[in-house]
Amino acid sequence: MEHAIRISCTRRNLKVVRDFVSDFLLRYHLSDLLVNQIILAVDEVVANLIIHGNGEDESQFLDVRIAVVNKEFGIEIEDTNLTSYSPASYHEPDLQEYVRIGKKGGVGMMLVNRIMDRVEFTTHAGHNLCRLYKKLG
Repeated sequence: MEHAIRISCTRRNLKVVRDFVSDFLLRYHLSDLLVNQIILAVDEVVANLIIHGNGEDESQFLDVRIAVVNKEFGIEIEDTNLTSYSPASYHEPDLQEYVRIGKKGGVGMMLVNRIMDRVEFTTHAGHNLCRLYKKLG
């Protein structure tokens, strides 16, 4: 992938990733809505990996790589944590039930799946890899 950063697993680095993605997307002259949607999706996945996947352990790292190929934005987020957190097993919540019981949270991955064109999670040889894709034009 074209551009990459490595961050430690702390919430403080969420802004670092948002700025990284935003700065990268500036060159493509996209609508503010599209840029903000992509940033929201990336932020949600990175937050989940930092908080749920790595327990905010600053000794753990996420490698974030981004590129645009054939007018498609792609981002890879990789870690080496072997916890039970498994975004691939995510099932979309019943929003009406959430509203009925007043539940807050738990809808982030639903937003990611609706915003992005493709969401992939794989694990291989001790590496977890999340890929998000969005057509830009």
